[in-house]
Amino acid sequence: MLTNAYSGIITRYLAQLPVPKDIRPITLHEGNTPLLPLQHFKQDIFPLEVYAKYEGLNPTGSFKDRGMTLAVSMAVHEGSQAIICASTGNTSASAAAYAAHAGILAVVLIPEGKIAMGKLAQAIMHGAKVIQIRGNFDEGMALVKKISQTLPITLVNSVNPYRLQGQKTIAFEICETLGAAPDYHFLPVGNAGNISAHWFGYREYHQAGVVTQRPKMMGIQAAGAAPFVHGKMIDAPETLATAIRIGHPQSWEYAWQAVNESGGQFLACTDEEILQAQYWLASREGIFCEPASAAALAGLKKACEMGLVEKNKRVVLTLTGHGLKDPDILSRHALPKLMTVDAKLDAVTALLQGCLSHEPD
Repeated sequence: MLTNAYSGIITRYLAQLPVPKDIRPITLHEGNTPLLPLQHFKQDIFPLEVYAKYEGLNPTGSFKDRGMTLAVSMAVHEGSQAIICASTGNTSASAAAYAAHAGILAVVLIPEGKIAMGKLAQAIMHGAKVIQIRGNFDEGMALVKKISQTLPITLVNSVNPYRLQGQKTIAFEICETLGAAPDYHFLPVGNAGNISAHWFGYREYHQAGVVTQRPKMMGIQAAGAAPFVHGKMIDAPETLATAIRIGHPQSWEYAWQAVNESGGQFLACTDEEILQAQYWLASREGIFCEPASAAALAGLKKACEMGLVEKNKRVVLTLTGHGLKDPDILSRHALPKLMTVDAKLDAVTALLQGCLSHEPD
């Protein structure tokens, strides 16, 4: 029998998770993602020690896998034969993959024309029943909540308590890698389950004496989809960062608790600021994340400009999804123009000589 040194978050953190000890994990070996130092941040932006928790290296390319392994494992444990979710993309991809691995049906509701193609492709290829609705995520969320109350199908959005319990393991891994909690933690906020889950994890490790401090939680939203920044729900959110295009967050109270208890803050960034941050991460650090993920860095840059972050402190950013989740956005908004020359040695050489005579961006 083949064995692996790492076998997923349920096996690794069973003692800290509210699941039966005899549960059969439905796992794709999620978690154990790298915490990468941003080597050029001090030089380019501000004197801080910054790390990126790169959740894009989970099995389906986003942090959603951490919560989905618990939600699907418990659904199977309780005898469910089907799961359902509303999604802007990443949840649908993760739900479909874990349902396929478990051998059960996944049904996903997505807003028509408002989901990145990379994420839609995943849901389709994993065999989910994909239903497009003429409406936004918030309307889809209302529908799946009602459906799960009337049909024998388990809801696996972040209102499912096991989702947040799985996602809190991000904070566990960060504390274990650093040997302490960071001073600040920046992350994108859409449905707000992730900032809530991070806080659960930091709070638990602090209460258990694993760490002596807790970070200030800094929740970053897109300017056109910023209900926390405005202090009220938004009916028609809009941003190119599709993963956080949500106006009625389901974890509203938990997210406010995380920010208020930690002494943190919610900030909003424009789509242009988010795209600039995405390109900086890729071109300067070699880390390709989707636009919503880059909101974390955009928010950190803004916080530095506003004097909200002290110099020489330790900061962690959660990069929630891989850049290949949403490649279409690059061709429309972010890619520099490609250079084209004839297939001749002198033409290519001349072009390269011009490139080599300039300093890197």
